[in-house]
Amino acid sequence: MKKGIVLTVALVVLGFLAFMATNLVRNSGKSDTELLEFSIKDTASVDRILIADSYNNKMELVRHGSQWTDQNGNCIMQEPVHTMLETFVNVEFKGYIPETSRKTVLKRMSSVNVKVEIFQQGEWVKTWFVGSGTQDHYGTYMLLETPDEKSDLPVIMRVKGLSGIIEPRFFADARRWKCTNIFALERDEISKVDVRFYDDPTRSFTVSKNGSTYGVKHMGNALKEVDTNMVIRYLNNYQKIHFEGVNYELSDKQIDSLKRQQPFCVLSLTKTDGKTEKLRMFRMKSLEGGTDDFGNDVPYDVNRFWCVLPEGDIVKCQYFVFNPLIMGNIYFDRQPQQPVQ
Repeated sequence: MKKGIVLTVALVVLGFLAFMATNLVRNSGKSDTELLEFSIKDTASVDRILIADSYNNKMELVRHGSQWTDQNGNCIMQEPVHTMLETFVNVEFKGYIPETSRKTVLKRMSSVNVKVEIFQQGEWVKTWFVGSGTQDHYGTYMLLETPDEKSDLPVIMRVKGLSGIIEPRFFADARRWKCTNIFALERDEISKVDVRFYDDPTRSFTVSKNGSTYGVKHMGNALKEVDTNMVIRYLNNYQKIHFEGVNYELSDKQIDSLKRQQPFCVLSLTKTDGKTEKLRMFRMKSLEGGTDDFGNDVPYDVNRFWCVLPEGDIVKCQYFVFNPLIMGNIYFDRQPQQPVQ
């Protein structure tokens, strides 16, 4: 009888000690298994990702088959999405945060972090809270939330087989997601192109398609002996036109001021479906100035200019890319036939 009581008491004591040990481990920062399972193996079923940062930027990514768009169906850069999906698969536990550093890391993460909500087949499965990198830049402080639990103690994570931090792989600034393509058209999709220069009207021209033939006008006058092959070469330039980068320099006030100015050139393109897209181009000021294509000294940047896209966004473009579109004299003879009434 006494042996049974002693055995029972021993089992109770052992159970209590095990419970206390578990809590000590948890309190020391060694999260349970579930709160270390950041990875998602089946990324093919990930169909929605919400990203928010500490600067009130928010971005929603939505899968449509093999392509991803924003929440409104607009084009976004695909490569960063693929990088994130690879990170979901290959993220792994690196270590716990030393007790002496926990308060500092928690304080930093409470003010600066990137929140990444992950959905599979329409259902929320995990949320990552991505903090800054460790001092050696070989790990990243992160927190995990699942439908069952939420960690209150960060751990150090890394990407399997790679050196570096995870934070730069996740960003919510919509400007960084914007597709850079402006035109991706075959010539048969183009009905008319009108290029109008306001600082030098003699450079203005229009190309139009009439059935199977093309017409070209210079300053409203039809040109004679139009070389169809040259017109085709010109229209083929619209197959791949990209801007260089989004605006990180001009403030909202400066953008409004710029848009109120007269552009140096406006390109209007009408597609065969009747839709017209208009690009407004503005000189970019330069302290050093430069020399234009005609050898004249000019007070603006000779390599880049500001362009207002059809939806109103302002982006930075290169003359090198756009000159084949706006310099019609490269392709067309400028002998007018007669004024058009």
